[in-house]
Amino acid sequence: MANEVTIPLLPCASIDEVAEFYVMLGFTVTYRQYRPNAYLSVRRSEINLHFFGIPGYEPAESYSSCLIQVEDPRELYEAFAHGMRAVYGQVLVTGIPRMTRPRRDGFLMVDPGGNWIRVVPAVREREATRNGLTRALTNAVTLAGSHGAERQALKILEGALVREVHASEEERASALEFREELLERLNLHR
Repeated sequence: MANEVTIPLLPCASIDEVAEFYVMLGFTVTYRQYRPNAYLSVRRSEINLHFFGIPGYEPAESYSSCLIQVEDPRELYEAFAHGMRAVYGQVLVTGIPRMTRPRRDGFLMVDPGGNWIRVVPAVREREATRNGLTRALTNAVTLAGSHGAERQALKILEGALVREVHASEEERASALEFREELLERLNLHR
């Protein structure tokens, strides 16, 4: 078989709120239905996302997730960040919705439905080539982005920055950049 396409359906409380959010990010609404069931589909280039409304749905309790593989996650991040800044005046890094800054392994966005949209490079680095600082950064990003455990992520990252003295300047700069983001999110500017 060839040319198969799979598009998961993601839950939300309001298809209108989700539509507004994704239009802000540069998506186009390709279909909207209110009855008999709330349904929405949006598209940006080859990225298709579909949503269904559930009355009383709580975004903060969502476990829904979607993976988007792209050639350059930073390019998509910049486009999304531009849309957020135009509407909110800043990139939202806490609450729902929110978006983490991009790393080598991509970024995480949580939409108004509480869906975790993970944007990753189409071809990933081999885990075996990662040193301790890069592994710690990856773990810290996951803890803070997916689990909301910013304090634990900061502790892991600061420990690795002390231990991994042989990390490259690029790896150290990425770790320090995320450390600053964590401090900002925790209101602990040093």
